[in-house]
Parts: sequence; C-alpha cells; structure tokens
Amino acid sequence: MSHTTNKWSSVILVTGILFIAINLRVPFTAIAPVLESIRHDFGLSITAVGLLNSLPLLAFAAFSPLSTSISRKYGLERTLFGALAVISAGILLRSTGSVWALYGGTISIGIGIALGNVLLPGLIKRDFSGNVASVTGAYSITMGAAGAIGSAIVIPLTQRWGWNIALAMLVIAPFLALLLWLPQLTNKHQLPAAGEKQAASVAVWRSPLAWQVTLFMGLNAMPFYVAVGWLPAILTDSGLSSAQAGEVHGILQLTTAIPGLILAATLRRLNDQKLAAAGVSLLTAVSFIGILYLPAMAMLWAALLGFGSGASMMLGLTFIGLRTKNAGDAAALSGMAQSVGYLMAAMGPLLLGKVQELSGGWTVPLLMTAAIAVAGACTGMVAGRNAHLEPALQPG
Repeated sequence: MSHTTNKWSSVILVTGILFIAINLRVPFTAIAPVLESIRHDFGLSITAVGLLNSLPLLAFAAFSPLSTSISRKYGLERTLFGALAVISAGILLRSTGSVWALYGGTISIGIGIALGNVLLPGLIKRDFSGNVASVTGAYSITMGAAGAIGSAIVIPLTQRWGWNIALAMLVIAPFLALLLWLPQLTNKHQLPAAGEKQAASVAVWRSPLAWQVTLFMGLNAMPFYVAVGWLPAILTDSGLSSAQAGEVHGILQLTTAIPGLILAATLRRLNDQKLAAAGVSLLTAVSFIGILYLPAMAMLWAALLGFGSGASMMLGLTFIGLRTKNAGDAAALSGMAQSVGYLMAAMGPLLLGKVQELSGGWTVPLLMTAAIAVAGACTGMVAGRNAHLEPALQPG
C-alpha cells in the first residue's frame, strides 16, 4: 500500500513542479507580442515599454539572493505556493487598465518568478536526487513549450477580446498550479542546511575567474532578453503580421529547451568548454545579423537564437559547479553570477529601446546586440578553461 501511495505522491509532486515551471516563463514573455497594442493604448514611448521588459529582470536581480533565506523561514513548499500567489496577483493587476497597475503587476510577476527560479532546482535536488537530470530536463522543456504556446495564442486572443483580457487569461496557469501544489503544503521541509552552512573559501568578487563566469552569463543573458522583449516588435516593423511575430517568438522559447536535452551528457566528456561556450554565443550573434538582413527567414533565426541562448545559459549554470571546489563556493559564485547577470540582462531591453528611439530603427540596436553576443563568446573562451576558483592568497 505504502509503495502505491508513495508513487502517487511522487506523481503529484512532479505534476506540481511542471505546473510551477509553466509559470516561470509565460506570464513574463507572453506580453511581448502585444507590447505594440499596450504602447498604443497608453501612449507610451519605446523606452517606457523597454522598462516593462526590464522590470521582471530587475526583480530577478533583487530577489534571487533573498529567495533562500525566505524559504528557510517559511519552508520551501510554502514559499513556492506564495510565489504562485504573487504571480497570480501580478497577472490580474497588470490587466486592470491603468499604467501604474501595468508596471506594478509586472514587478509582482517578476518577484514571484524570481523565487520560483531559485527554489525549484533546490526542491528537485532534494526530492529527486537520483533523477535530477531527467526532472530538470522535463521542467526546462515544459518552460520552453509553455512559453511558446503563450506567445502563439496571445495574438489571436487579443484580436478577439483585447490585450487586457488575453493577458488576464494567463492567470489560469498559476491557479491550476496553486491547486496542484496544495497537497505539498502539509510538508514544511527545509532545504538541507549542511551544504548551505559551508562558508565560501574564495572571495568571489575579487576572483578574475568568478568575473569571467559572471560576464559570460550576463553577456549571454542580454541578447536573449532583448529578443524576448523586442523580437515581435522588430519582426512586425520588418513586415511580418503580429500573429506571425507571435509564432516566431514562440519558436524562440521552444528551442531554448533543446540544449538541455543534448548538452548535459556531452559537456561532462569535454576536457574544457571553451569552444562550446564561444560557439553558442556566436550562434546567437549570427541570428541577430540574420534577423536584421534576412527577416523572411525569421523562424530559422529565432530557432538558432533560442538554441544558442538556451545553451549559453545552461553552460553558465554548469560553470558554477565546474569552476568551484565546494558547495560554499558554488553558492557564492551562483549568487554573484545570477544577480550581476540579471542586472546586465535588465539593461539590455532598456538600453536598446533607447537606442531604437534615438536612431529611429532597429538596425543599430540589432548590430549592438550581435556585438554583445560576440563579447559573450570572448568571455566564454576564458570562462570555459579547465580551472577552479582558488582561495584568495592571504597578504603577508
């Protein structure tokens, strides 16, 4: 009997995890295809709309470092439940029809996603220590597929009922997740504290290798979030219909999940990751040039861009483990790389929205984004070396 119960509770837990994964991307990315309509309705400048793309990322940067201490206080399950509630509230607030609600709701969504992003991998590691790779794979595919569906359906829904209703309907996903997560609330498990208590032996903020890993993550996150925020606008400006642009935006998100399936096994076998890291960043750079000069092949460029971005994010996270010698150092490097990386990512949509406004088109912003991806390839060559963070030498 207990075996069956156990099996059922695992199934319920995995379903819950996958439903949380759906909400870690859709509420944030599904707004991009309708940004033009929002801008038109509120009379916002491109820069003001750029801020809508950047606010969730600023929330990621601010709340990612706090997530673990919040979950220690309230328990992992309850914190994830709270995160879903905050996302739901944000989705509904964003659609109420005033500018402050639009921005306030967007921040709320970002805070909820930040908590989920940090805590879900910890939960998977705790409850599925034997199958971390397969559960993580399932969760990244779910995230990509859900993001793709969200971007593809938001335009047809908007054409039917307007963007407020279309975006408000996204609340169905976190509501379902909240219901599926209810059984987990009886468990107030803490994350195992043993690994967390380990102090870092390396002063990460003074370590060149830590900065190389951090910049690799930041310089690869910038182009991805520029595309997440601006790709539909760029494509409609180059002549695609908004429905087509939404579909291409969907492909971008779907293909970010593919590297997780292919790369994990391959990376372990490589002596170092220099060429892999530089290669995937260059793939991203090429796709931005493609979007600029051959927009008719947008589907292909979006697929390459999603693959390149997904692979570089995965590499960045892998570097955190590969470049450190103990859990304390890994946690310190992770905190640094994620907060600086998200701050850089948040600057991307804002900065390029401003450049678009000043230059009057997407040519300069797209070339700049390609250049950022090339810089990412250069940092990949150093971050990908087979090296470890070394304890700081004591002066004296």
